[in-house]
Amino acid sequence: MRSFRELVEEAVAVDVSGWDFSWLDGRATEERPPWGYAGLLAAALADARSALDLQTGGVEVVDSAPTLPARMTVTEGWPPNAVEARKRLGPRGVQVVEIGVDDPLPFADGSFDLVTSRHPVRTPWPEIARVLSPGGHYLAQHVGPESAFELIEWLTGPLPAHVRDGRHPRHDRDGAASAGLVVDDLRTARCRMEFRDVGAVVYILRKCVWWVPDFTAPRYAERLLDLDARIRESGPFVAHSTRLLVRASQPG
Repeated sequence: MRSFRELVEEAVAVDVSGWDFSWLDGRATEERPPWGYAGLLAAALADARSALDLQTGGVEVVDSAPTLPARMTVTEGWPPNAVEARKRLGPRGVQVVEIGVDDPLPFADGSFDLVTSRHPVRTPWPEIARVLSPGGHYLAQHVGPESAFELIEWLTGPLPAHVRDGRHPRHDRDGAASAGLVVDDLRTARCRMEFRDVGAVVYILRKCVWWVPDFTAPRYAERLLDLDARIRESGPFVAHSTRLLVRASQPG
């Protein structure tokens, strides 16, 4: 394995824009939830007449669907991802709307019979309910509670109870119900993650900036050095992501 300095310098220099994680091939792995969200999304989009994907990210999952509805719209708040969305989805007739995660959705009531989202930062339940047509559906994969906390807390120390509870599935159940939606399915999966060198850790923390918001390699150099030593001595650092499958519907 290369030196600590070489691994960190490489990970600091690499481009982390977009939502492609192929740089981690051979250096980190993450188990996938058993339900296969990409397949569920593709099937739902093929059956929809109009669909809205919220906080679409790098659009890899939406773009992987063979068939898109006649009216397909995505929203994205981070400019580099919005550029990527227009490049990849524009030729497929998809409208890309650049708005922040807390902005009201600029669509009329009942505009879509399907709303989807993969790993939204926040879930705007009242707005989702508003833009769904009667009988419409919400299909999403959310990040669950304490996701990757083994790694996050390695750097930050123990997080407070309210942060650990922040993405508990009951919040989605309560949020959907309070917006007038019926929760049809809510499942949880805990998925193993392995980081095989400290460069992979630096890369993921630069890309997923909300994990450790003040992260820089120099700021956390001491903890990264300790982590590097642990990986060299004991093998890959193991953490666990948690994922929620959420299905809800608008009474029709």
